[in-house]
Amino acid sequence: MNDSSKTKTPHIVAIGGGTGLSVLLKGLKQHTQRITAIIGVADDGGSSGRLRREMGIIPPGDFRNCIVALSDEDSLLKELFQYRFPEGSELQGHSFGNLFIAAMTDVTNSFEDALTESSRILSVTGRVLPATIENVNLSVKLADGRFIKGESNVKESSSEIKELFIDPPDAEASPAAIKAIFGADLIVIGPGSLYTSILPNLMVPGIVDAISGSKGIKYYICNVATEIGETQHFNVVKHIDVLESYLGPGILDMIIANDNIGSIGKQFRGEAVDPNTGSTKHLIVTSDLLDEKHKVRHDSDKLAKFIMRNYLG
Repeated sequence: MNDSSKTKTPHIVAIGGGTGLSVLLKGLKQHTQRITAIIGVADDGGSSGRLRREMGIIPPGDFRNCIVALSDEDSLLKELFQYRFPEGSELQGHSFGNLFIAAMTDVTNSFEDALTESSRILSVTGRVLPATIENVNLSVKLADGRFIKGESNVKESSSEIKELFIDPPDAEASPAAIKAIFGADLIVIGPGSLYTSILPNLMVPGIVDAISGSKGIKYYICNVATEIGETQHFNVVKHIDVLESYLGPGILDMIIANDNIGSIGKQFRGEAVDPNTGSTKHLIVTSDLLDEKHKVRHDSDKLAKFIMRNYLG
């Protein structure tokens, strides 16, 4: 896309999952209403994992967080969706939003319709879509030769991950997700857990081809901190190398990284990601993108403004 064709309200497709994607979406909605979030479906822990096992549905937790991030800031329904039932109750650990999406899936007989209806009720800006509607399971091969099955178990190992697998490997991509990618002005991959939030999306057949074939500009948002069990001791270039081993080389137009480096505090596991790589292979742009109150996360406003400033030139 040349500069003359850029719009101040671009259609942005954000690909990822977990907390990182919801942080990004909260900032982006201040700049455009044309947002599509594409989220992985391999979560098998907590409330989402329980509902997945008991009801056979797509795990709703990441979708709930992204719907809330894109919802009307003044809506009490947003707080209700995030309400988690207390200890001692039979619903202990479940969030209301997860139960709502599960019930809506049963009523509509469609997870995608459940997301659409939930988004409508919360006055969501944009759309939230699964990468696939198949119940995908995640497993990894570690550097020490062991295999670990289940997304929630990946972070329990300190050995480096060598290879990622999804089951079924031929899970069909959501047609709506593919269409959104092809129609995007800007595709943003991340932030989020590299192996458990970002790469599972790219492993769904058809997603990478759509990204590669899209005329939209492609950014990767590198995490501000490493994660034990996934990316310990990674710098920015190591993140990119792993990402490109699944995405393919030469597809990314820009990598965005945080340069406000310091201690992330004893309350968090991991370390700040070093952006000073000396690499000339990729266009890496940096800025202070850190959430000072939660130093393993991006600041929503800082990140969104920096993305838009680079996109608009």
